[in-house]
Amino acid sequence: MTDLLTSTVDDGLRTLFAETLIRSRRYGDHYTRLWESLEQQMAGGKRIRPHLVNCAYEGFGGADQALVTRVAIAFELLHTAFIIHDDVIDGDVVRRGRPTIAARFAQRGRAGGVDPRRSREWGETAAVLAGDLALSLAPRELALLPIPEARRAALLDVLDRAVFVSAAGELADVVTAGSMAAQPMELVLATLEHKTAVYSFECPLTAGAILAGAPDDSVEALARFGRLVGVAFQITDDILGVFGDPAVTGKSTTSDLRSGKQTALTAHAATTDAWPFISTRLGDPALDDEGADSVRAALLDCGALDAARRLADEHVALARFELDAAELPDALKVTLAELAERAAERSR
Repeated sequence: MTDLLTSTVDDGLRTLFAETLIRSRRYGDHYTRLWESLEQQMAGGKRIRPHLVNCAYEGFGGADQALVTRVAIAFELLHTAFIIHDDVIDGDVVRRGRPTIAARFAQRGRAGGVDPRRSREWGETAAVLAGDLALSLAPRELALLPIPEARRAALLDVLDRAVFVSAAGELADVVTAGSMAAQPMELVLATLEHKTAVYSFECPLTAGAILAGAPDDSVEALARFGRLVGVAFQITDDILGVFGDPAVTGKSTTSDLRSGKQTALTAHAATTDAWPFISTRLGDPALDDEGADSVRAALLDCGALDAARRLADEHVALARFELDAAELPDALKVTLAELAERAAERSR
């Protein structure tokens, strides 16, 4: 069913963008290119959120593939909106091994003879607008579902929570980045939960369950499980952002260090004698590869990498505990247990 879902999501996205591209042409070539760039941004990816929606939906006996695909598409649109905006916030020019929308439109400006400063403005503006467009399409998919009004309202509430909480996490992430005063671990973990775990794991799982008509207690259990797995996933993602292989992850391993991103790695390092050395380099926009290597070595020597991995494993264990205690279909429990284990063991 995983391959079938990916196929139906991709087909649905192609149909959606075929329609929007036709509509966009009356507003000029730049706008059409913006929609084309948004479609390209959505291509590929692991489709984690659609699979979580489908996993919970099928787990509770849902069988309408067309219906669950539209909910899955809504969460993939939401994810795309967030990563586009995140790339602007972080100043990243590569995503999934390809130029970001901001980088693509900046190049478009330069190719048209626009000066470097204005070209950057082109890129940033295009990316913000593309993210806005994706964000506007997500609730539209849910609002037009042919389901009972109460269930549709519940799904829209889930999507609203995803946006509301993620925005709080993104703001906290930016405000604390580059601070000489490292955030304590509990605040770092709260930011991970708010920025990523809620919208990437909790909400897709609960949306799929609600769509299938699952009991409230089961939906709440999935929410708790999703938050814990999501934190484990993001801890691992932050590890890969520093120690990963860019050829595999498609992301830079110096960007987080240059921006001074507060992670489980830095929270642990701040409790060690290595922090004075690390803190003077963390958040330096001019940090070169040699400097980044020295920070990585210090994080490794002070035990930050091992501590972060243990913390991810602990969240997986807590998620498994929630799973064991929950009233969920047996087949769904097995699937989610496998998901929990993979969250802390992935390489990309």
